[in-house]
Amino acid sequence: MMGSGAAERRIVLIRGAGELGSGVGWVLTRAGYRVVMTEVEKPLMVRWPVSFGTVMAEGYWRVEGIGGRRIEQAAECGEAWKRGEIPVLVDPDLRSLSQLRPDVLVDAILAKRNTGTKREMAPLTIGLGPGFTAGVDVDRVVETNRGHNLGRVIYQGPAEANTGIPGNTAGYTWERVLYSAAAGVFKALRSIGDAVSQGDVLAEIRGISGVERITSPLDGTLRGLLRTETPVGAHVKVGDVDPRGRKEYCTTISDKARSVGGGVLLAILDWERVLLGEGDPKTPI
Repeated sequence: MMGSGAAERRIVLIRGAGELGSGVGWVLTRAGYRVVMTEVEKPLMVRWPVSFGTVMAEGYWRVEGIGGRRIEQAAECGEAWKRGEIPVLVDPDLRSLSQLRPDVLVDAILAKRNTGTKREMAPLTIGLGPGFTAGVDVDRVVETNRGHNLGRVIYQGPAEANTGIPGNTAGYTWERVLYSAAAGVFKALRSIGDAVSQGDVLAEIRGISGVERITSPLDGTLRGLLRTETPVGAHVKVGDVDPRGRKEYCTTISDKARSVGGGVLLAILDWERVLLGEGDPKTPI
């Protein structure tokens, strides 16, 4: 683990160990912070190879050289940090908050709304994307919408509104994303990283009304796909196809996650600068 000084002592709690939250956790761990993440028992993760939430099923998982480990109670964090790992705890309701006592809390649930994070939960609270307003329900917001403001730290006011449109990749938005039509149990028939063609059957969802087959909407690389036996609801994102055809993109942190991680790091560094009496708390760097 890299970093020195205050970073090595501060604890950052990240709610949500999916792709974006994992990118943030990776950046902060590399910077020397002690990161702990919370998740639900069975998270919906399309890009699970680059998500620390995969430890819920595997027990241990590595993302670009940093290991994440499932723990059962907050007291186990210390040992994980000594090994340079990110502990991940099943605790969506933050019942262990008083034990963890984080210096910083980052809400990376990405529900497009605030599901319960409050400013008093930590000395510094940060919300990612739509649903948060800096200065009201959190101290800072980091923009998650792709474009000019991606990764920007917002000191007063909300993030950009949810557009409901997937990010543009090589000219494709809705066309590259796979959704469920009905609720059921997911079964993957192909693997992330596979080259696929339009019309290929990628997965099945077995529900009350029968079997729904999920097919590729275009040619490219299968960049994301839920794990087999994942329960899904209707109209849920279950995968995506990358028209760029770069297999290495499937197992590395995305540009978006790195940008948001950098924004969170900047927000923390700015806050620490104020604590040291080196800046105006109302004036960003």
